[in-house]
Amino acid sequence: MAAAQPWTANTTHFIAGTWTPATTGRTYPNRSPWSGHILGHAAAGDAEDTERAITAAHHAFPTWSRTRPAERQRVFLNAADLLEQRATHVLAALAAETGCGHHFGTVQLDFAVKLLRQAANLAYHPAGELLPSDTDGTQAMAVRKPVGVVAAIAPWNASLTLSGRAITGPLALGNTVVLKPSEEAPYTGGTLWAEILHQAGLPAGALNVITHAPGEAGAVGDTLLASPLVKRLNFTGSTPTGRRLAEKAGRHLKRVVLQLSGQNPLIVAADADLTHAVDAAVYGAFIHQGQVCMCARRIYVERPLADAFTERFAARAARLPTGDPADPATVIGPVINEWALALLDRRVKEAVGLGARVLAGGEPAPPCYPATVLTDVPDEAEIAQSETFGAVVVVETVDSAEEAVARANHTDLGLAASIITGDSRRGLRLAATLEAGIVHINDQPVNDEPQMPFGGVKDSGWGRFGLGFAAEEFCETQWVTVRDEPRTYPF
Repeated sequence: MAAAQPWTANTTHFIAGTWTPATTGRTYPNRSPWSGHILGHAAAGDAEDTERAITAAHHAFPTWSRTRPAERQRVFLNAADLLEQRATHVLAALAAETGCGHHFGTVQLDFAVKLLRQAANLAYHPAGELLPSDTDGTQAMAVRKPVGVVAAIAPWNASLTLSGRAITGPLALGNTVVLKPSEEAPYTGGTLWAEILHQAGLPAGALNVITHAPGEAGAVGDTLLASPLVKRLNFTGSTPTGRRLAEKAGRHLKRVVLQLSGQNPLIVAADADLTHAVDAAVYGAFIHQGQVCMCARRIYVERPLADAFTERFAARAARLPTGDPADPATVIGPVINEWALALLDRRVKEAVGLGARVLAGGEPAPPCYPATVLTDVPDEAEIAQSETFGAVVVVETVDSAEEAVARANHTDLGLAASIITGDSRRGLRLAATLEAGIVHINDQPVNDEPQMPFGGVKDSGWGRFGLGFAAEEFCETQWVTVRDEPRTYPF
């Protein structure tokens, strides 16, 4: 199949409703991870640009926060329609900019459209509740109010979905936003959202987008954290970066919502349907070439099923089509950049040097890393301890599902997990003992819906994304009392 024509774009900042270059005039090349071609040039922002965006968001907040529910609803419904109408363009841009194949691009697009349509209803959600008071004649209320300016820092790997999730809940609740997308996805993770929402009727300044060159995120992030006008920050990315942000936020007493790394287990019980278990594991380990925070990184199989599962799973992995993300048949597309490819190669080689066996893959095919299955990986190997962002999974045999849970819990991370079993009640019992923020029974771990409480435990994050929980993260609760007649005081 012939490759699609290259997608091209030049992107600038979006501040106060205006497309504007970086103050310095600097740009950087936005390169395709598949071809290496320059897709366009993006604004290389700095602290001064970030301050301008924060000020614009602050000035827009009073008007947007008081906008009538019907007007807010109309913006998000319009945006959903516009995004659907641009589906072909969006899918091509995701493939070109992030190496995202057709299937995962469609997953992202469907999620984003649902996100916008569900967000349209947030304007009509209750803004508080009446509370019982022991003081006669007093009516008490807990009232939720938007906090003001929210900073959103989003990654490249699911750029459309994760940037959309970072901004939509806060905006729908009446906040204004400054979005910093990844330097690897300035368009699909940043200015595309500004295009859509601005065209849908979002007022100037409600959403502002700042892009930056590789290696220059610190100035933008530090400015967002230090500004007293920024009241909340949400971040999706690695645990080490999240930890640094949390430490800095603590010095400013600034609340953060963090969705961080995962070392996600998939447990296959002895009573599982073998075909379903293999199908689920292949999808959960290798979707978007393993570059999803929820991907299965460790597969634990009870001994009676282990040999048959491992043989079939490795054979399936070895046959997965690898190549151009613009080809709908491709399953394993390019790794996002050369550094990521080198890290995958180094960690696999280290594990093999320590005694691991390669059952499939194991050799880079630049710019791709083929689906790789390892077994007999020692605990001291980096790949057994840290999130390895790529199409590499470790398979282990265990004597019981309970042993699998114990091994799964023996990590500092706790994002997602899944259990494949013929006994769903047993699955629920095992889920209760797993130290993970998300558990899927008889499914693989890569699942998300806009309304669900997405987030991890331990070093996988703080707080929950999801429109049903956004008010807890991006609103202040104010206690208000009212009396209709004077109160009697003792002195």
